[in-house]
Amino acid sequence: MAEQTIGERIPTVIAEDVHIVYRVNGAKTGKGSATVALSRIFKRGDDRGVRKVHAVRGVSFVAYRGEAIGLIGSNGSGKSTLLRAIAGLLPAEKGRVYTNGQPSLLGVNAALMNDLTGERNVILGGLAMGMSREDIRARYQEIVEFSGINDKGDFITLPMRTYSSGMAARLRFSIAAAKDHDVLMIDEALATGDAAFRKRSEERIRELREHAGTVFLVSHNNKSIRDTCDRVLWLERGELRMDGPTEEVLQEYEKFTGK
Repeated sequence: MAEQTIGERIPTVIAEDVHIVYRVNGAKTGKGSATVALSRIFKRGDDRGVRKVHAVRGVSFVAYRGEAIGLIGSNGSGKSTLLRAIAGLLPAEKGRVYTNGQPSLLGVNAALMNDLTGERNVILGGLAMGMSREDIRARYQEIVEFSGINDKGDFITLPMRTYSSGMAARLRFSIAAAKDHDVLMIDEALATGDAAFRKRSEERIRELREHAGTVFLVSHNNKSIRDTCDRVLWLERGELRMDGPTEEVLQEYEKFTGK
């Protein structure tokens, strides 16, 4: 393999004309606002009673090592779907996704075991990310302190079902952040913490970038995007509307939304 030249940008994710289509059996449109919005992009499938949701439409981009990339857009614009495709959890109907290294997806709804204690979930979560038991033991206290869930009691020894949604999300992020990642995708995880936790999280994301990783962040909080990301992908109705420097894209997005 040829040696890397100084200043060379190394791709970590390449998306080429990616289309993601959901097939929904027996779907019916109703009067709810979310259903109405989805019905605009529904198409009848070939099979009777099957509808298609074209969630991502022809998205192409290249992400590079050391970048932190924000994903913005209206609800239902395809942000989370695109992350799941990058993680290999959803097949592309058309086009391809190439990754250099192992992508890891961290979502607010990522499953931890509700009947197990936070302590056990730290161990299981670390193992699921490929950490050794020795690494988990070495970083255990750091993970707990980073999450802040023990600030008002010994919650780490309690079952996850006793946690608030914010506590659970902070613990998920803390487990994921304990390991350096080739590609780390964060879906709204920073929206659930207080200001102090968000600051710690943003600092950790910068550290991950410095260790040659790539970070994708889905957020409706433009301040978090500004503080964390150097590039933004703006999706609307499944299409990539804009890709560029953070401030440039956010200014256009804020004009579009009126916020």
